[in-house]
Amino acid sequence: MKDMLKNLEKMQAEMIALLKSLRVTGSAGGGMVKVEMDGEQNVLAVKIEPEIVQSGDVEMLQDLIRAALSDAQDKVKSQIREQLAKKTGLPFNFPM
Repeated sequence: MKDMLKNLEKMQAEMIALLKSLRVTGSAGGGMVKVEMDGEQNVLAVKIEPEIVQSGDVEMLQDLIRAALSDAQDKVKSQIREQLAKKTGLPFNFPM
């Protein structure tokens, strides 16, 4: 039992370190809007190509930002599932 608890604590520490070090980039509009996010889903950077701003289409820009954020979140979740599956040997197909 002690060994199992130690293994769980170790796995938890590894997952926390992974979340802090994980970096993904979500994009939309063919890369016109990019969002960099860490494993805790904190937005680290937003990059918007100047052409999109010059168009003056605010609604489109808002949609692209939302889509890039959603893409980044999906990538974070996918990476977490993948890492959990590697660490545990179990499939992680549950929604996050």
